[in-house]
Amino acid sequence: MRHWLIFLHATGMAIAAGQPGLRVLEPRRHHLGVAGLAEWSEFETSAPTGIKMDVTFRAAANKRENTLFIWQENVKVTWNVMLNGRKLGALETLAQPLVRALRVPAGAIHDGENRLTIMRTPSPQLDDIRVGEIQLDPRPIDEALNTATLVIQVTDAETGLGLPCRLTLTDAREALAPLQVAAGTPVAARTGVVYTADGTARMGVRAGELILHAGRGFEYSVATEKITVAAGGTRTIALRIRREVPTPGWIASDTHIHTLTFSKHGDATVDERMLTIAGEGIELAVATEHNHHADFSEPAAKTGVARYFRAVVGNEVTTTAGHFNAFPIQPGSAVPDAKLKDWTQLLHNIRTVTGAKVVTLNHPRDVHANFTPLGPANFDAVTGTLKAYAQLDCDAIEVVTSAAMQSDVMQLYRDWFALLNHGYRLAAIGASDTHHVSEFILGQARTYVASGAVDAATIDLDEIWESYRKGRLLVSLGLLAEMTINGRFGVGDLVSPRGADLDVVIDVRGPSWVNADRLELFANGIKVREQAIAPTREPLKAHVRWTLPAPEHDVHLVAIATGPGVTAPYWEIPRSYQPASKTFTPRVVGSTNPIWIDGDGDGEFTCARAQAAKRLQTAADDAATFIASLAAADEAIALQAADLWVEAGYALDDPKLNAALAHAPRVVQAGFSARSRAARVGR
Repeated sequence: MRHWLIFLHATGMAIAAGQPGLRVLEPRRHHLGVAGLAEWSEFETSAPTGIKMDVTFRAAANKRENTLFIWQENVKVTWNVMLNGRKLGALETLAQPLVRALRVPAGAIHDGENRLTIMRTPSPQLDDIRVGEIQLDPRPIDEALNTATLVIQVTDAETGLGLPCRLTLTDAREALAPLQVAAGTPVAARTGVVYTADGTARMGVRAGELILHAGRGFEYSVATEKITVAAGGTRTIALRIRREVPTPGWIASDTHIHTLTFSKHGDATVDERMLTIAGEGIELAVATEHNHHADFSEPAAKTGVARYFRAVVGNEVTTTAGHFNAFPIQPGSAVPDAKLKDWTQLLHNIRTVTGAKVVTLNHPRDVHANFTPLGPANFDAVTGTLKAYAQLDCDAIEVVTSAAMQSDVMQLYRDWFALLNHGYRLAAIGASDTHHVSEFILGQARTYVASGAVDAATIDLDEIWESYRKGRLLVSLGLLAEMTINGRFGVGDLVSPRGADLDVVIDVRGPSWVNADRLELFANGIKVREQAIAPTREPLKAHVRWTLPAPEHDVHLVAIATGPGVTAPYWEIPRSYQPASKTFTPRVVGSTNPIWIDGDGDGEFTCARAQAAKRLQTAADDAATFIASLAAADEAIALQAADLWVEAGYALDDPKLNAALAHAPRVVQAGFSARSRAARVGR
């Protein structure tokens, strides 16, 4: 293991402006990790120095508390910080660059040589980190973090009133800066982050150059100010933010929210959680503690933010066969039986015991208890067939979970399309699943719910649950996509075109600090239109109109807008939770739920698999008749037809089948080819 030996004498000490006696123990940044096992592609060309770093320095024993400052980046697991064998604390588990402040108790520094060690604790997870620029301040942390003071007031540019918001403070190089707020101050504070209930905050900081950002989540602008504050000085900063993204007819919801108080992991207390909900502009907040019914109403009132959102009692039913959110929980309900494993029994129990009107399947590609709900052992991602369980009695599925991002932002959309084509009527939703104040941002992924409410106080919950069940929802992670057909039909509606063309209009919106670059339209999960979007700071990112010929069969239409991921410190898109790739390419996304097209005019929607089954039943066992019946079908119906052909006991290499396929439309051939490829790789 490499060691760094640094002898710093009084004449060679680094002295920062207004910070006499500040010693630089290590001026460089270092890559720590396991050689040959890079966590991310960006670390593959850098040789790590191991999972331990030692810095030695000479000093006199400290008679009073000192403060240690450590720059760090990309920390996921626990890295302990030791001084002379004594644990001072740990690096902060955050991917973003930040400066960690740790107390050095009196007597922890010895006369003569001292050894500072940063060492990873045992973990099966890879974790490449960068760490360095280590400084020792001879003052206690309460003094070192109060060499200067910031007094901040954030107001609404339209009304002039203070409002809940998030403050993000960085140093000049955009590393989250250590700060301190007075004990008992009604804020939620972490390194570089403060949530305030009314836009006001007073914080102690280190003197020097700083950057302050103020925002209120997806719908608002971000105000930024560069600050130079002298030692002993106080800076008063007034910032204004404005609503940028109009959302008439929609309310912002996060249906996957945790606290340390009830879920017993993460770091957000229930009072702090109230400030993050209000500070990110969420209007409907569902408490989903693990196997626990929690009500946020009282802490919302206590912290003075109850008027900003409607609190709903929910429960994340956490089992070894997946996690399911249930809400609203009826008063006096028992907790569901989390020992059940069969989905039919489990979901029936959840609905029966809680009286929940909405049940969601959470982060379906995540591995928990060695189980992945939509993993290969349980789910055929090509046909949408559930292998392990006969039923999935859920109302919605998380396609974007910002605290559990996928390497490919489209992965869960493809899974969802497969389920829809198989016949599962599930709405797509976005949620945060945050357990933290700042490590994962509450409401970063969210769902917009169709509602006539004008504010939180006027939300009609029965209308909300009806919107969830009917799919009158929009999924948002930095973008918002709305779609109408023929000027009056929106998400959740059934359209009977009766032979007329479909006039499809899509608006993509987002705040000035987000861009979109692509809009795609999917019919039965097959991309049928695509358009590039130019960058703009305007809220309306794109207004697109497409004319589609009316299909002869039923299809579901979904629009998905995507764009470059936000990398700014105030809203950085998280890295993949359980990455399938070492390459991290952050993206923002906004999607609709389906508009259902009744192409055959029978007054109802029929999924792709059911349409294929009708054709197979009509054709009996005649391959030529079967293929001929698919002439006007799309690739999704053809794929389901191929799967049903095999399910009926026939072979895909049947000569008569292939002879008929040779003359079939390309989309039909593509569907059968997709099913054949899936069979070869074992799906």
